[in-house]
Amino acid sequence: MPWALERRQGVRDLHFITFSCWRRQPLLVSDEAKRTFEAALEDTRRRYHFYVVGYVIMPEHVHLLVSEPERGSLATALQALKQSVARRLIGERPHFWETRYYDFNVFTAKKRVEKLRYLHRNPVKRGLVEKAEDWVWSSFLHYATGLEGTVAIESEWTARRREREKVPDRT
Repeated sequence: MPWALERRQGVRDLHFITFSCWRRQPLLVSDEAKRTFEAALEDTRRRYHFYVVGYVIMPEHVHLLVSEPERGSLATALQALKQSVARRLIGERPHFWETRYYDFNVFTAKKRVEKLRYLHRNPVKRGLVEKAEDWVWSSFLHYATGLEGTVAIESEWTARRREREKVPDRT
């Protein structure tokens, strides 16, 4: 990774985030670990008020496509997420996650689709499943079916649902 890593935040872009387990060890290989990560991601999303547009949990790393949080910074929210997962899975022992994370600003619809496709196809590319819909540890099924899982996904499905549920102004 570059020494002078530039993070552009506070510009209201989406962020494509990647972070890895310590020394790329498959610490997220078990279903329990992946469920723990999903629960922690949803808790963190609610606590820091950010949108999750997409995610995938791989055995040794995670990809997220998220908005900037309304509370705190993106770095603070990610630190809280990583600490929460580590504490739930290994307690106070050190070294569950690598310290740094990769952050790419996503500022066009075309790039958003590219990053979603990349993260949803990652398990197929790695040979973990034959089809993206077979990997339940991502937001793919939400986009394919509208299925609501542990993590609330911000998508056209949820935007339409909010619009339908909107109460008319009676003033």
